[in-house]
Amino acid sequence: MPNTQYWADTYLEKLVSPAEAIARIRSGQRVFIGSGCGEPQILVQELVNKTYNFSGLEIVRLLGRETASLTAIADKTKDTNLNIRSIYLGSTKSSSIALQRRFITPMNMSDVPNLFITRKMPLNVALIQVSPVDDFGWMSLGISVDVTLAAARSADFVIAQVNPRMPRVMGQSFIHVNDVDLIVEHEEDLLSVPSSKISSEAATRIGSHIARLIEDGSTLQIGLDAASQATVHALSNKHDLGVHSQFLTDDIMHLYSTGNINNKKKGFNDGKMVASMAIGTHNLYEFLNDNPAIDFHPSDYVNDPFVISRHNRMVSMNVARMIDLTGQVTAEASAATRFAGVSGIPDFVRGARRSPGGKSILMLFSTCQTENGLQSNIVPHLNDYVVVVPRGDVHYVVSEYGAVNLFGKSIQERVVAMISLAHPQFREELFEAAKERGLIGAERSLGEAAKAVYPIQLEETLKINGETITIRPSKPVDERRIQEHYYSLPKEDVLTRFFCQKTIFARPEMETRSQTDYIKDLTLVAVVGDFGFGRVVAVAESMKLDNENLSEVAFSVSEGYQGKGLGTFFLKKLAAVARENGIAGLVAYTFPTNKAMIRLFKTLPYKVKTVYEDGDLVLSCRFNELA
Repeated sequence: MPNTQYWADTYLEKLVSPAEAIARIRSGQRVFIGSGCGEPQILVQELVNKTYNFSGLEIVRLLGRETASLTAIADKTKDTNLNIRSIYLGSTKSSSIALQRRFITPMNMSDVPNLFITRKMPLNVALIQVSPVDDFGWMSLGISVDVTLAAARSADFVIAQVNPRMPRVMGQSFIHVNDVDLIVEHEEDLLSVPSSKISSEAATRIGSHIARLIEDGSTLQIGLDAASQATVHALSNKHDLGVHSQFLTDDIMHLYSTGNINNKKKGFNDGKMVASMAIGTHNLYEFLNDNPAIDFHPSDYVNDPFVISRHNRMVSMNVARMIDLTGQVTAEASAATRFAGVSGIPDFVRGARRSPGGKSILMLFSTCQTENGLQSNIVPHLNDYVVVVPRGDVHYVVSEYGAVNLFGKSIQERVVAMISLAHPQFREELFEAAKERGLIGAERSLGEAAKAVYPIQLEETLKINGETITIRPSKPVDERRIQEHYYSLPKEDVLTRFFCQKTIFARPEMETRSQTDYIKDLTLVAVVGDFGFGRVVAVAESMKLDNENLSEVAFSVSEGYQGKGLGTFFLKKLAAVARENGIAGLVAYTFPTNKAMIRLFKTLPYKVKTVYEDGDLVLSCRFNELA
């Protein structure tokens, strides 16, 4: 029967002390504790104080930072007084999380509310924290709606801590006084997590790669541990961004305050930032209070892949702990906060991929420092790590050494791609491990790419007749695309480029063009189409001749892209790179009848020397000799 009593008549009757509230709990019951930074700390502390009065309690919660050590009590009493069920999906290798391994229930966040509501896991008591009651008897769950709302609605008995410091957050975050059984008024600071101030060159480089993948008008999900500096750097020059995310953080608040986020082009829930939980500083919590631009909803809505996919250009950005050479991903909650920031990754990965123009981006620092020294976060196999995202769901992966798209790629292509993202110190070791496992051909080699660092600063985009063309250095993953380009050239262009009627463009030869050191040897490609699936329409090569300190250059442009200025652009760019690397000038070999190449070379602002050798024309210039 619905409760028809006027809420104000019963509010005072329900008001009790923390000790009186906890005294209503009985041995053998299942007790839910409000999640994240919304944990009702005074109630939890009182529960801990009275733990030895109970037997057979089961505590249900998201994995989180323990303000009172319930796990220590469970260990000490051998689960007699209480047992713990921590909902968490991710690696438990971190020593701080490994201590709780036996308590973990692996689940996606989107599935948890239904577990409570259907009473497949019936809750006897829910301990929650809420904002002060409004004039109509409603209290907001504030910064922790996620699975807490479902727990509060389905528990047999609800104890609410009313805290004046809990913000009143809009959306589906409210519970009525008539729907709680006991009220404890207690003011205390909410749990908070300070903003990261750590500056990292690796994070900055990751941000540079991500910035090239995110378009204006995208809707974002940003994982809890999504490398603050990397994400802020990546998004600070973007416009009309929206947010649909499991977490709201200080970084998101900052981007909203600077106007990068305005939620105007989400295509779904326009004008609103939507989330289910906030984790950050007290400034963030003040920002949320009565903010009409923000709606909080439960996890079965926010993390529902179908809901996620309804947004325009949905981009999920999450941090992986480790990825193997085939693309299997493990993730881990922050050792500092212990909040279950990874449980929603699979939901958002799948939802973002189904969005119109959507992308799933996994960020990965190539290495981590351990007590045994530097360790690669790209490994041959995950062994006993928990696979959070299966290889078939992985699309974009970004490290400080580049960005790749694994979607639709073979195992061998994935190996090459992942090794290109690894720290140079570990690439050869990973390559040999891949050979041993049969993941890549035994005849393959890394060549000059073993120690190369991809020069992202050389990337540029051109608009030619309304089409976007990306000019960038070649990557090891470009081998097949460069091969396809050469096979597509007309016979006369093949003759001009290779000085013979070449009909076979073998893989080893393509390796020398896709695996360069970017200094002595550099290949530039012009690519059209989607990232990871683009078509190479032009190739420019530069190879240093040590005896003369000159770079030999050569070009080929697909038939439909000739006469559009690509050759001129390539030549100027190769000249600039050569000068920067201390090379004295350029040289090119061509047929005397190749008027286009002769005209192209003479567009350079240097004196051009022409010499005939065995019927070929040799064009050269030195950078210290201006025309």
